[in-house]
Amino acid sequence: MSFLSELAHQYIDGEWLTGDGEWDIIDFDPRDGEKLCSITVATTAQVDSAYRAAERAQSAWAGAGHSERRAVLEKAALLLDERRDETAELLVAEAGVSRAAAEHEIRATGRLLRAAVRLTDEAVAELLPSLGDGRENRVHRVPVGVVGVIGACDLPLAVTVRTVAPALALGNAAVVKPHQSAPVAGGTLVARILEDAGLPAGLLNVLITDSSEIGDSFIEHPVPKVLSFTGSERVGRRVAAVAAGLFKRTVLDLAGGSALVVLDDADLDQAVRAAVHGRSRFRGRSGEAAAGRVLVDRTVEAEFTRRFTAALSALPTGDAYGRESGGEPSAPVSFDGEDEALRVVNDGPRGLCGAVHTADTERGVRFARRISRGGVFHVNGPVVHDDPAVAFGGETGSGTVRLDGSAARDAFTTRKWISVQHGRTSFPF
Repeated sequence: MSFLSELAHQYIDGEWLTGDGEWDIIDFDPRDGEKLCSITVATTAQVDSAYRAAERAQSAWAGAGHSERRAVLEKAALLLDERRDETAELLVAEAGVSRAAAEHEIRATGRLLRAAVRLTDEAVAELLPSLGDGRENRVHRVPVGVVGVIGACDLPLAVTVRTVAPALALGNAAVVKPHQSAPVAGGTLVARILEDAGLPAGLLNVLITDSSEIGDSFIEHPVPKVLSFTGSERVGRRVAAVAAGLFKRTVLDLAGGSALVVLDDADLDQAVRAAVHGRSRFRGRSGEAAAGRVLVDRTVEAEFTRRFTAALSALPTGDAYGRESGGEPSAPVSFDGEDEALRVVNDGPRGLCGAVHTADTERGVRFARRISRGGVFHVNGPVVHDDPAVAFGGETGSGTVRLDGSAARDAFTTRKWISVQHGRTSFPF
């Protein structure tokens, strides 16, 4: 992958730079420990440079016509398609996933880019009724300004684009700090694609560094008005605490805690397929994708467990390119009736997504509506599937905000009320 060395840099204000730090982050293949590249870390001064560049560039971008933003994002989606093979090769090497998982992530990323294109066409203002005669109330959606993005080690490409694309579509700029284990896929690769798509300099900056070098400067810097973080609940709490003290908005996508519930009348073959998908997708590492708990009604537990164990044991495992078989079985948790299943799901500390399987669709919908902890719940499906047109996000320990679909407007814009008085008016004093 000759292009790796080209992307092993900081990307600040449209320039590919060497970090000013005195040590390197080593990017390696997690399958065999082979070194892929080394990147000298960015310093606190470069954090400031990146945010200031984003601040300077954002104003003109916000004032640009929707067609300009649309053209850049459409071109980025096309370039991702054209570079599918080399991108998949990078994801396999850097993230250690299978080729099939890499290709799935690329397809999902393309859908996210195209969903962001649609955001550029959405109405940015609404007219509301007024109590006064001859007065108009106009509520405009305006960009928040600059978004700070802290990336993830799992699904690094999709996670970064999921924040950066809608933020740019809505007129913002962004500074990305990718995860150390995926600095290219989750950072500089995105920058290169958008640069080649015509994104003006400064609107996207990528800093490859570590908190041991920059401390909290990335989240404490005065420029970003929104901080987006994907990762552990522990770090998410730290980001939220610092942001709250500085009156910054947060977009937190934290640990999953997903549950798949199998009721007594479920189609067991379908439920087993969904459970295996949830346990094995992306090798079970993705907090969003993994069905962390499989709950089965006691009346069908024995038969479900037999089929589930057999299906897991038949999964291919080992090296991402290998063909060994023998996935590790995991035992489901049994329950007695719907009420107990609801109690178990609702007593969990997190609430991201889940699924319920039943022969009665409306029974499944009623069950899903009674889930108090969970932003997403599917009936007769996997615990998660990709649909960028619909808001996705968790609650409690799984996060604090929705992303995707129209929810992105709430995350990356703010409302400005402008009233207009037509004709003369009387005043109460």
